[in-house]
Amino acid sequence: MSRVPLIDPAQATGERKQVLDQIHGAFGATPAMFRAVANSSAALKSMWGSFGALGGGVISPKLGEQIAVAIADRNQCEYCLAAHNALGRKAGATAAEMAAAQQGESDDPKTAAALRFALKVVNDRAQLGDADVQTLRGAGFNDEQIVEILAHVALNLFTNYVNVAFAVPVDFPAVKLRPR
Repeated sequence: MSRVPLIDPAQATGERKQVLDQIHGAFGATPAMFRAVANSSAALKSMWGSFGALGGGVISPKLGEQIAVAIADRNQCEYCLAAHNALGRKAGATAAEMAAAQQGESDDPKTAAALRFALKVVNDRAQLGDADVQTLRGAGFNDEQIVEILAHVALNLFTNYVNVAFAVPVDFPAVKLRPR
């Protein structure tokens, strides 16, 4: 059971209802994570706005979802692992690509570099060196893409923390976390 109420979109009003309606329109339902975050209109607008902004960014949706599953597994977030596996498949990733990304791996060297960078940001709390950024440049990422990868990391930390801290029930097909 969630540690915060899951806001019923039918009972929401004002800005909260507007944003929940947009989310429902995008997903065909209102995922539990957004219903939990809807306890704060400001947090809901921030999260949804970030999803929208990054969805229109220069990083491909597939890579964004691969980053998300790597971070979800690292943070033991069952909700995000399930949600982003489903979204990754919709973005064109194979089941094998998503399983590899969950482990922070990819057969594609450029994707592998992005996943290693994202996990280093998480593991080392962003205490990076010049070589870490240079490695991404060497893999073919430009500065806009590098900053956007970091933005994906930050958004996924937010969503992971919401779902883990508030025990949000998973409403996507479950995916097993890797054993620790």
